[in-house]
Amino acid sequence: MYFDELNISDELLDALDAMNFEECTPIQEQAIPKILEGHDLMGIAQTGTGKTAAYLLPVLDELSHGDYPKDSVNCIIMSPTRELAQQIDQQVEGFAYYLDGVSSVAVYGGNDGIRFEQERKGLELGADIIIATPGRLISHLNGGHIDLKKVSFFILDEADRMLDMGFYDDIMKITSYLSENRQTIMFSATMPDNILKLAQNILHNPVEVKIAVSKPAEKIQQIAYVCYEGMKDRIVEKVLSDESLDRVILFASSKMKVKELSITLKRKGYNVGAMHSDLEQREREEIMLGFKNRRIRILIATDIVSRGIDIDDIQMVINYDTPRDPEDYVHRIGRTARANRDGQAVTLVTPRDWHHLLKIEKLIEKEIPKPDLPEGCGEKPEISKNASSGRRHTPGRHGGKGRYNSKRRGGKGKGHKGASNNRPQ
Repeated sequence: MYFDELNISDELLDALDAMNFEECTPIQEQAIPKILEGHDLMGIAQTGTGKTAAYLLPVLDELSHGDYPKDSVNCIIMSPTRELAQQIDQQVEGFAYYLDGVSSVAVYGGNDGIRFEQERKGLELGADIIIATPGRLISHLNGGHIDLKKVSFFILDEADRMLDMGFYDDIMKITSYLSENRQTIMFSATMPDNILKLAQNILHNPVEVKIAVSKPAEKIQQIAYVCYEGMKDRIVEKVLSDESLDRVILFASSKMKVKELSITLKRKGYNVGAMHSDLEQREREEIMLGFKNRRIRILIATDIVSRGIDIDDIQMVINYDTPRDPEDYVHRIGRTARANRDGQAVTLVTPRDWHHLLKIEKLIEKEIPKPDLPEGCGEKPEISKNASSGRRHTPGRHGGKGRYNSKRRGGKGKGHKGASNNRPQ
């Protein structure tokens, strides 16, 4: 379906045309008409499927032509992280470029007092759309800086991520300030029990739209290097030696590991930036801008950027540590192969991580190829088929007898760049 087949305003279509967006993604095609009809909606869709536009376009259409108060907050969009809040705010600006009088304010933590005061003034003036992280919005509610009684649209983006971060009580507190006469839209990549509970509490007779739940994009070429911990740095260097890779995200399990890898790779001459929770907001913004503008080639990060960062042409994701949660694996590698491009995902798996890899393969319903290690990195340990329990085993550093033996097998693969399509994210 094309956007001009939807019942949205000419002004929005002009903005989409200026941004070279023509064809709807499946989530947009299914969700936008339902939202325009006024239904509460539960959307199940992973990152990179275009869900942000799926809720922004119909809400902007309603706000620009409906009878909504001009001096009140009309829409609240909840985001788990400041990075996603900034991204949503930027998309609002792009889609609303030709609309008259639709304003937005992003509010999020990690800033100085000047930023908080700027947010307060914007909230008191009554911006149409507030994009907020839960903690920051509650701070403004406690300070009496915002009135939510006239909010007509309440949107939760990455709802499962917010609950993973412990925001359930905050969301319910924010909901208590809202009118019952509102339209609620919730998007989540997964549907665990806590999301079902939240949906039952805040949605009213919702329609449900499901798109490609928890499956990586087909264009992602996935491989796993089975190795010992001491081999990881050398493998990463070998992978990054491919000069055609100019935009890579390397995920590590902790901020300490991110810092260590950043120092190691900088000493090796690689152009890297580190993203973790110890950084000030200004530092985060500078690093992300540098990565977007290709001043930074390799972004080393914790899961703070595994969801919701809108950069379409990331060529490769490297999992330095095997994700413990299979869903985290899907979200991490979902940073590549977006907008119908090709991409590569490389995961480093130690023997003690083998059972985590098996859980990932079960979730994605696909066996991930496990080629030999790159030249000069040693031989991979063979994992016995009965080694799925995750019990600790301590072989020699480069192999040994018993359950893990050195044996060469498999082959290597290499992805390539692909062209973009014209779909907003």
